[in-house]
Amino acid sequence: MPIKRGAYWGAVMFCGFGITQAAAQDQPLSVIDWVQQNPDQPALTSVAMPDGGIAPIARSGLAPDVAVMPLDEEAVRIIGLVPASVTGLPQTLWRRSDPQALSRQLNSLPELRLPAAQALLFTALLTEAQGPGQDAAQEDVFTLARVSALQRFGALDPALALIEQADVTRDAAHFAAYMDLALLSGQEGPACGTLDAQPHLSPGMSYQIFCSARQGDWTTATLLYDTGKALSFMSKPEVAALDRFLHPEFFDGLPPLQPPRRITPLLFRLHEAIGEPLPTRLLPRAFAVADLRDLAGWKAQLEAAERLAKTGALPDNRLLGLYSDRDPAASGGIWDRVEAVQQFDTALRTRSAGAVNKTLPRAWAAMQEAELEVAFAGLFAEALSQVPLTGRSADIATTLMLLSPNYGDLADRSPSKLLRDVATGDPAGLEASNPLHQAVIDGFAVGAARSDLVQMARADRLGEAILRSLVLLEDGASGDPLALTEALGTLRALGLEDTMRRAALQILLLDRFG
Repeated sequence: MPIKRGAYWGAVMFCGFGITQAAAQDQPLSVIDWVQQNPDQPALTSVAMPDGGIAPIARSGLAPDVAVMPLDEEAVRIIGLVPASVTGLPQTLWRRSDPQALSRQLNSLPELRLPAAQALLFTALLTEAQGPGQDAAQEDVFTLARVSALQRFGALDPALALIEQADVTRDAAHFAAYMDLALLSGQEGPACGTLDAQPHLSPGMSYQIFCSARQGDWTTATLLYDTGKALSFMSKPEVAALDRFLHPEFFDGLPPLQPPRRITPLLFRLHEAIGEPLPTRLLPRAFAVADLRDLAGWKAQLEAAERLAKTGALPDNRLLGLYSDRDPAASGGIWDRVEAVQQFDTALRTRSAGAVNKTLPRAWAAMQEAELEVAFAGLFAEALSQVPLTGRSADIATTLMLLSPNYGDLADRSPSKLLRDVATGDPAGLEASNPLHQAVIDGFAVGAARSDLVQMARADRLGEAILRSLVLLEDGASGDPLALTEALGTLRALGLEDTMRRAALQILLLDRFG
């Protein structure tokens, strides 16, 4: 079994994603039972032993009440990386929903362009929570859907921690998900060790062949390859890649293989192992994680980091670390962005208002082009708030402050009453000519929430209501004013005030949202 990493990644990924739904910041409203404040629980104390070290004597000879359950009945499992006390979401947020319906929702989620929406999704997926359904099999369906969603958005490390917490040897489906994650992140060693010990978990013969070779048992790997090829147990791309993997001496000097039409994590790793790595730019986001390793060139690392930072799967500081790693190797494209950020970072470190005034506009334009404005704000807004700026740079600095996690404390610096009122949560009575901006204002009004989603949350289906609200929010950000108003109103009614305000500010401040 691999080492369990749930507690570790619960802390690390909470910081990395910038989860903002902490209970102290985001107290839910009282329209739902779970938001009511419970009286403090009595603290656990040790039992004091009387003098002489003799244990206390029972006051009754009656047998105590004992809870009984069948030995084959599994206790309710709590799976997640971040405690509910930190996220502010209850452990029962998925409990009353249909697991198949939830899984379909997760699998069909659109790309979430609002960073606030993406952060809320990660918060919900990583919260310690009970699974939905009436039995363990139904809970397993949803656990695998959670892992798949994290993988889709590039969050491989928390996905690995989650599947390990659920037990990778629980069944073949759990191990298959774990194996793919391990291959994508270059951590297939422990996974192959598990497969070697429990071959019945194998997702297919090609995996057994790869792992046998990876474990140094080339004889078994070759025997399995010959058998699998003869019995057509493997796809043609797997046969071709494994042939070169096992018999490299026969292919020296030959042209590389044609990239397969469908690239699996195993094929991706095999092509890398035979010296024919596949570019990740056109592959699903999860494959980009492989380019963060030192094996990839700096340009590939930068492109992968930007891709992952857009979903919050890469901490902002790591993105800055890659930007600052060395001098740009050329000009144009991503190299101009690296140079602009480096020059601005240097100027900000000097605390020279003149140098910051000169470099900030170019760096901001570069980050707008990459759609990484919120990550840029998270990195630099606080430091910028201490520098006296003028003109265009002062306006950019104010925008960054409102896009940062501390938007509420810095709202009074904005000359816009709309932005100030949205940041503080009360733009009532304002009017805007832009339809989306008016939809944002209307989202703060009483009665803006979707009643069916509020009722869903009241019925202990809060997680399902959140997923539906995120889809509604994406529709709104794409130009549907009614959907935007309802999404913002619903988030507020569900007690997700911080997400609601941050999403509203992002729509008002980021050019791509009209």
